Amino acid sequence: MSVNSAEPVAGPVDVVLVKGGRTKIRYRGALLADDGTRITVRAPWSGAGVRDFGFVRFEPGDVFTEYYWRDRWYAVKEVRAGTGTLKGWYCDITRPAVRTGAELVVEDLDLDLWRSADGTDVLRLDEDEFAESGLPARDPAAAAAAVAALDDLETLARTGGFGPLLA
Repeated sequence: MSVNSAEPVAGPVDVVLVKGGRTKIRYRGALLADDGTRITVRAPWSGAGVRDFGFVRFEPGDVFTEYYWRDRWYAVKEVRAGTGTLKGWYCDITRPAVRTGAELVVEDLDLDLWRSADGTDVLRLDEDEFAESGLPARDPAAAAAAVAALDDLETLARTGGFGPLLA
C-alpha cells in the first residue's frame, strides 16, 4: 500500500503508541474514517483510573476522538467527558501515522500541547522530556519536524482552534 492509500473502514482498530522503541500503550478504538491521509478513531479513556494533569483530568467514561495523519507530525485528540461535555484537545507530537489493517502505529516524540475547551489555556508540554530524549542529537531532521509541528499546533490553538483542521 502506498503512504496515502485509504484502507477499508470497518470494525475496530488497535492504536499502538510507541515511545523510545517500546510500546507505551495499546488500546482498541472504533475506526471512524480513513481518507488515505487522515485517520479518525474514537476510543474510551484507556488509562487505569483517573489521570490528573492539573489542567485536565482524564477519567473513566471520557471519550477521545483521535485524528492521525500519514503526512503530518502530530495527532489531535478531542476529549469529552462521558456526559458529552468538551474538555479540550490533547495533541501528541508524533512521526506520521502508519496503519496496516486493524493496527495504527504512531511514534510519540515526547512533545505535547493542550488546548482547553474555551481556548483560554494553551500549554506546551514535556519540552524537557523532548530535550532529554536525545532525538535532537540523534535525528536532527526529525527533531526539527517535531518542533515545527508543535509550533504549528500552538498557532492554530491560539488563533481560533482546530475546527478547520478537523473538519
